[in-house]
Amino acid sequence: MVSYRRLLAAVEAALLTPRPAPHHRADLSHALHVCLPDLQQFLTYPTPKAEDRAQVASKEVKLPNSAPTIIDNQDAQIALKLSEDYNLNEVHCVGLLVSAHQEWNLLGREPVEILRLSAGLWFTERRALITSLQLLLRAVVLDDELDSDLVADIRLYIERLLDGGLRARLIALIKELNREEPAGLGGPGVEPYVMDSRGALVQRRNVIQKERLSLCHCLVLTCLIVRISAQEAKDLFNLLKDCASDESLSQDVVKLQITYTIMFALTNSLTSDALGGSQEMGSSLALNAGFRKEFQHLIMDTSELSATAEGFTGVIRFVWAVYLMITRGSSEYNTSGSFTEDEIFSRSCLTRACEHDVFEFITTRVLQTATFQNDDEDLVFMYNAYLHKLMTSFLSQPAGREKIKEMKDAAMMAMDPYVVDIKDTMADVDSRAQQQAVELQAKPFISLLNLIGEIYQREPELIVENEDLWNFVRFAGEDHNTYRTLVAFLNMLTALAASEEGAKEVYQLLQNKAIRTLGWQTLFNSLVVYDQRFRQCLQTAGSFLPPLQEGDARALEAYLKVLRRVMEKGNEMERSQWFLDIEPLFKLLSYENVPPYLKGALRNAIATFVPVSPVMKNKVWSLLEQYDLPVVATPLLNDGGMSSQVYDMTFELNEVEARQEEYPSTLSYLKLLNVLIEQESDAPDKGGRFIGIFRFVRDQAFAPYAQRAYANTVEKWELVVAALRHFELMLSTYQITDDDVKNSSDHLLPPENSLPGMAAPGLPGVSNRLPIIELMKDLMSGKVIYRNVMSILMMGVNSVIEQRTSQLYGPALEEAISLCLQILHLALSKDNLFAEAWRPVYQPIDIILSHDIRQIVTVLEFVRYDSSPLVQRSSVLIMKLLSARMPQLVSIILEAGAASNLIEDYAACLETRAEDSQATENPDEDTGSLILRLLLANLDQPAPNVTHLLLKFDVNQLVERTMLQPKRHFSCLRVILDMLDTLARPEVNAGLHELGFQLMYELCVDPITCGPVVELLRGEKYEFFSKHLDTFVCEPLPKRSTNQQLRVSSLQQRAWLLKLVALELHLGDMDVVVHRDSCRRLLSRLFLREPPGWETGMPSNLMPARMTITTTDFNIHKVKVLELLEILQFQLPEAHSEFPPELHALKEELKVDEILGSPATVDQGGVYHISERGDRLIDLSAFRDLLWQEYKRLEVQYNLLVNGQKQSELREALQQLLRWAWKRNKNLEEQAAQLHMLVGWSQLVEIAISRRFHFLGSRTHVLFEILDASISATISQDCSLRMAFLLSQVALTTMAKLQEQSIVSPGEGDSTDDVTYLDVLSTVRLSNSACHTILSKLLASILRSESSEGLRRRQYATLLSYFHYCQGMVNRDLPLSVMRALLVEGRDGEEDMEIEKLDRDQAELAQLNFSLLKRDATALVDVVSRDATNGSEVGKSMAYYVLDALLAVDHHQVFLSQLQSRGLLHSCLAEISSNSYQAILLPSAESMRRLYTLESELALLLRVGYHNRKRGAQTLYAMGALRHLSSCRAIDAHLTDDAKWEQVKIGVGMPSQHDRQHQLVSPVLRLVLCFTALIDTTEATDGGRDEVALEVLEFIKSHQGLLDRILRDDTPGVHLADLDELQLATAILSKVWPVEESPEFGYTQAMFNLAYVYFCPDAESRSRFVQHIREAEKLSESSGAARETIRKMELQVARVRCNLIAYLYALVTKHSLRLHIFKPDIGDSATMGPYNLGRQRQPTLKLVADLLQQASLDLESALEEKALLLARLQDVNELSRHEVDEIIKAYGRQENSDPSDSIRKRRYVAMVEMCSAAGSRECQVSSLLFLVEHALEILYLHFEKLTESKSRQGRFEINLETNWGRKEDIQFITGKLLPVFERLESLNEDRVGRSMKHLQRLVHSLKSKIMMGSSESYLT
Repeated sequence: MVSYRRLLAAVEAALLTPRPAPHHRADLSHALHVCLPDLQQFLTYPTPKAEDRAQVASKEVKLPNSAPTIIDNQDAQIALKLSEDYNLNEVHCVGLLVSAHQEWNLLGREPVEILRLSAGLWFTERRALITSLQLLLRAVVLDDELDSDLVADIRLYIERLLDGGLRARLIALIKELNREEPAGLGGPGVEPYVMDSRGALVQRRNVIQKERLSLCHCLVLTCLIVRISAQEAKDLFNLLKDCASDESLSQDVVKLQITYTIMFALTNSLTSDALGGSQEMGSSLALNAGFRKEFQHLIMDTSELSATAEGFTGVIRFVWAVYLMITRGSSEYNTSGSFTEDEIFSRSCLTRACEHDVFEFITTRVLQTATFQNDDEDLVFMYNAYLHKLMTSFLSQPAGREKIKEMKDAAMMAMDPYVVDIKDTMADVDSRAQQQAVELQAKPFISLLNLIGEIYQREPELIVENEDLWNFVRFAGEDHNTYRTLVAFLNMLTALAASEEGAKEVYQLLQNKAIRTLGWQTLFNSLVVYDQRFRQCLQTAGSFLPPLQEGDARALEAYLKVLRRVMEKGNEMERSQWFLDIEPLFKLLSYENVPPYLKGALRNAIATFVPVSPVMKNKVWSLLEQYDLPVVATPLLNDGGMSSQVYDMTFELNEVEARQEEYPSTLSYLKLLNVLIEQESDAPDKGGRFIGIFRFVRDQAFAPYAQRAYANTVEKWELVVAALRHFELMLSTYQITDDDVKNSSDHLLPPENSLPGMAAPGLPGVSNRLPIIELMKDLMSGKVIYRNVMSILMMGVNSVIEQRTSQLYGPALEEAISLCLQILHLALSKDNLFAEAWRPVYQPIDIILSHDIRQIVTVLEFVRYDSSPLVQRSSVLIMKLLSARMPQLVSIILEAGAASNLIEDYAACLETRAEDSQATENPDEDTGSLILRLLLANLDQPAPNVTHLLLKFDVNQLVERTMLQPKRHFSCLRVILDMLDTLARPEVNAGLHELGFQLMYELCVDPITCGPVVELLRGEKYEFFSKHLDTFVCEPLPKRSTNQQLRVSSLQQRAWLLKLVALELHLGDMDVVVHRDSCRRLLSRLFLREPPGWETGMPSNLMPARMTITTTDFNIHKVKVLELLEILQFQLPEAHSEFPPELHALKEELKVDEILGSPATVDQGGVYHISERGDRLIDLSAFRDLLWQEYKRLEVQYNLLVNGQKQSELREALQQLLRWAWKRNKNLEEQAAQLHMLVGWSQLVEIAISRRFHFLGSRTHVLFEILDASISATISQDCSLRMAFLLSQVALTTMAKLQEQSIVSPGEGDSTDDVTYLDVLSTVRLSNSACHTILSKLLASILRSESSEGLRRRQYATLLSYFHYCQGMVNRDLPLSVMRALLVEGRDGEEDMEIEKLDRDQAELAQLNFSLLKRDATALVDVVSRDATNGSEVGKSMAYYVLDALLAVDHHQVFLSQLQSRGLLHSCLAEISSNSYQAILLPSAESMRRLYTLESELALLLRVGYHNRKRGAQTLYAMGALRHLSSCRAIDAHLTDDAKWEQVKIGVGMPSQHDRQHQLVSPVLRLVLCFTALIDTTEATDGGRDEVALEVLEFIKSHQGLLDRILRDDTPGVHLADLDELQLATAILSKVWPVEESPEFGYTQAMFNLAYVYFCPDAESRSRFVQHIREAEKLSESSGAARETIRKMELQVARVRCNLIAYLYALVTKHSLRLHIFKPDIGDSATMGPYNLGRQRQPTLKLVADLLQQASLDLESALEEKALLLARLQDVNELSRHEVDEIIKAYGRQENSDPSDSIRKRRYVAMVEMCSAAGSRECQVSSLLFLVEHALEILYLHFEKLTESKSRQGRFEINLETNWGRKEDIQFITGKLLPVFERLESLNEDRVGRSMKHLQRLVHSLKSKIMMGSSESYLT
């Protein structure tokens, strides 16, 4: 079945959109072509067939264009029931069921519900087809704004349909659908209800009647496109008679609409055809003489009809008579005398019509009915337009004018007062009957005047250049001898003055006395005469006021109505000069004999003068106080002491108007007061002067309104509206202060009925009572106003809807409802201000409402009232306030059973707004926006809240466990998703789309709603994220010049969408297949050009291989994420702060800078307000008011009334300032939207790159493109500072990902699972040209003119990451031996060539980088140095690290010389020496930032110190670096006992004092160590003192406390930093202390003590580090970080031992120290310094032997592990995934396992980790070899001295001069060394990876000496 809803969507897009896109027209053309057969066979459906019924019964149905469908028994029964109920084919019904399943998710529903939904879907499709046809017809007939070519095409299409019999089909359908049969209204046994598209239950009969009405609308439109035929005219008349004969017509609104629509169809057709007869086309019906006769007999049929049917028939008779008048005048019809026949026909019809007074019928029974007034505005205009043509033709035809004169004469004769008086004296019955007949004959003329007035009052533009009408007016205005005709004529004038042109015409008509006896002077003279007459009577004692004749009063009332209308509609400039003296209008107000209706007319006329000018308003006030009745007059006391009643407003209301049951005087009085209050501009008394009036309105007018009797119900509701309007004005006009509230407590005020003089002294009197105070007290105590307001609202929305459409008082009732809701909203907005001061007597409104929950539900249900957006808006605002105050609101709604209706009502309201073709400019008046804001605001409320309820979450259970099914339940969620799915009518709905996206984002962020909503959006039914990425997000932005507001909203929509996609990527659980697939789809759409493997079915190992990226690759096709960035990069039209240059001279005079410089908002007296988006904008109204105040000041200062030039100059300046402020707001909104979209883009890119990039494989080119684009954007002229900040953050993330990819990824492409060694050795995946591009643009970005420290910090971080990326090695410590091992065995030599190529590329890259840096060296160092000296602490740190990195790549001393010339190095030294102490001691965030700065300064100095071999150290030394370091007090800071508790005090996250000191001590010691390279060893050898050595020694001596602490090595705990410091301290001492001869400081003994600790075997060592290493080796499992720490600790322990053995070696070789074998103690303790252990100890040969033994064991272990690692490296591609994971677990430094990683990536990670471990073992081997060699040297020297070779009988003789050991000791140590020697001899060069000749020679020599002396004896 063709979906007619798609046709409707195409029609609406092309015809209802203000500016439809070109493709919309193409879509419309295609849809119309496809649906042409359906429109030709309009609403014709296949009927039931026996074979199809049998097919359905078999439960296997063959649907058209689909495979056989299997249905169950229930579906078969439902399909058959549908067929019976709607006379449809059974197979077609099965198709309906299938469509209903797809639309509504019918699973689990009851059969009757499925039946209703299926039927509802059928009616929805029918309705879509009817609506489509109706829109096409309206486009041709009514829409003048559409493209003429499009309208012409549609017209041809419609004419084709009409030629095919469409109109006849419409007439037949209107008849058929009204029959009691399955194809119509139904019949006995059919299901009476259906469910509409919103899931609401509606009666089938109502749906059918609405279809008939729509068909009638189509019918009336078709009659204006193609003229009707004779048969169609007769069919229309018969159809009209049938419809008009319905007995329920007067009670059924829809049937009445159908009837008069058919009447107008025939009326318009005849009128159009008749008028066409005088044109070139001619009249088609007039040529058919047979038709004229037949139609004449048809309409003149005398058969008995009901009064209603007779009335509609009479209208057609009148139309036919006019038709014959028009067509009779054409000579072309024939010459056979038919004119006479036509004239007879015309006269008979006209006479019959006038006898039945069709003018009154069409006026009262059609035009003045509530049904007609509520009908479609366009159709009503069309009806009135053709009535205008009809009446103009009638007035212009001679026969018509003759009939009008006849009717006027009859009216004048019938209503002549003289004749009436004579007739009244006749007593016989015949005479009275004759009089009634005469009066009945006179009535048509008055009805004609009323009809003409009614027509032109509705469409006043039709009177323009209508000479026939004004000629009739002049004729009808002459010679009135009765007030009835005069009143009718004046009422017609009132109607004709409904426009500016009409008002001017009527004013001039009466002003110029164009009609005798009628004029404005007559009115004013009559008022003056009556006033004089009444005044004379009052001055005469005992006389009574004469009665005012009814005729005169009615005539005056009619005059005043004309005056009122003329003043209301007249031109503003002209009307101020029309009536200068209005005092006569006031003079009759105080007389009690003046009828209330005349007083009402007087006050209504007076009210129109109030808005004319402020002067006129003040004049009205003064005259009103002078002449009008008092509200409540003080009673007069007579002589007997009794009070007499005074005639006041209260008396007139209760005694006069109440008896007459009419209240025009009171009503006009309230309206006049309301108009005056509306014009209040300055009210210092805050409405206090209205307190008496307020009480009158409250107590007399409003309180008893329901108990009063009313002759006219309209007047009742108008009185209620006036009273409510008064209350609403009091609440909205006057603002009160806290003092007013405090002084308004009941115990401070006298009683309301007390006189002013009765107030207690010192207390506020009655005059201080404010109406707003009393109004709030009434509402907050539930008294009379509150009760009446709620009683009005408690009528219920359904009752109000019914009365609004069926009763004449409906508009007044609607306004009363609206005002009640507005009063409640205003009171709820203000009651908190009063509640605190007035408790407990008065309570907030929400508490009063909660006393009866029905009141709350009733108020909220008015959102269903779709006839008035204001009512809906007020209800939504009340819901917003109540939901914020009442956490139990959802429970109240559920308890009342109103939840389902309320959910559907809000959804229907939102859907209606989304389907509107126009929207309000103010978003605060947009009901749809208010609903979405309500949903957003309530998300923060506790669950379940209103948002959860309206979005159809399960509020009866846990909200977070809801399974959302918007397709099953009609709710706001479904409407929002459908709206965002199509994004239709963006010009109108852009604000809704923006709020919709924002709501979706907030729902996904909210922890309660996140799960259900994300699952829904991710699901297949919506595919929300990927769909919009494919369509909407990359569309071009709307043009700023065309619609800037739409452009801003479009940016905001994309921003929220991008943030939604980023959130989806962030929240997805990659262990769930659906989440993973969704993530992959999004990434592929964002980052890939080619379809990825997971979408094309291509396996991952067939993805594109690794590619080399160049700077031109990415310019061919941009990926979507880069397209989005391009959309963002546009230049704003002007800076938002740019001030008009021509106004600079007036800025100071108008104090513009002072006004705009204040940050205060409007509520605080400023000019700024915060928009809904959070933008800080200028409030144009407040800005205008403040500028106007300044203008008034200057007006007095410069006497501008005299200086006209200055006055005009200032006024023009004010206008320009307001235009500038408006432009500034617009540009600021656009800039904020641009920035918001960039925020969304940056979040999306950063999350995708940092968390989900592995789904894209190793696509380095994608990262390069993003990095290049983001950096390029920062150097664009269109890039603001805040945009550059975000883009730099993206660049930093991307650069970091590139660096990470180089470490953890084997390179691009997964064509094989094998990993090569080149993947490890080469980590730069980008080409040199690409790197060159990045660096050049990054430098340009850093050097951009508009910048900030925060921006540069991110740019510095990116630059540092880039330098790190370009270093080219995964493991920077990977030794050459390991590299060689990776390339030797089993290779074919290709890797050698690759290595050479990599080396060349690396050298070329380094040269390119340096050349770029050198080019901008000066500017770059200027910027970085400025941050290093003047920036924040964080900025300084980043700047110093950048300088450090620049020095690292500087091999030509370019940057070093720059730093020297700027004195930056000297500044760093000074900072370290003077400002580091507090950074260590003070535990604060500021101190920590300072400490990090010091750390970065030390890093820079270290880079200089180790830079270019010795030159850097020499440079620092020349600056006095050692002297500065020696004066640094921070490294000597004494750590107190409280230091360990410091972290508890300062909180987690702050390093302890111990750690802070480490941050400074270690780099200082490392810096000192670099100076030891400058020591001249020749001078030390010759016994001289080197200058550098002396300064290093001075440093050591000046920081004795520091070195003492380090060398004691007794700090509790195992910290790697302590071991680092120990290694550095021992390294320094081993370099310089051997040349120091002073034993004062005891460093020698300290080194000896450390030797005792570290030389002994590990099993016996007392070192906490050695023990920790041994304990860690015993653990089977440990983390990667712990293993890395142990590895570093082993290396550092080996280096400490190296330093100690080096120190000992220096003493042995240079100072001839001789070690004992076992005897440790020598000398005395007097010279031992702080290391006093009782007796001085020095190392022994046994310790050296132990060290040698341990080192050999460690060396063997390290070599074995290294060999094992290298072997595994060779076989890594042969290992399984499990084995690879085990290797990573054993050697990994981090826990970075991801199950989704490919085996190739895991092998690469394993290879990297094994290379790192092998490199660490290689470093350890180097240190151990150093240990072994020096230990062997010491042993060799001692054994060489131990023995002297004597050539005495070939024997060796013991040197008896020594006392080093006994024979047993020597035998023990030699026995211990021999196994070690054997172990060392087993080492070979291949195994160790370096030359072993020296070591082997030492081993061989020692072993020889030991073996040669083993046969001799050694003595002690």
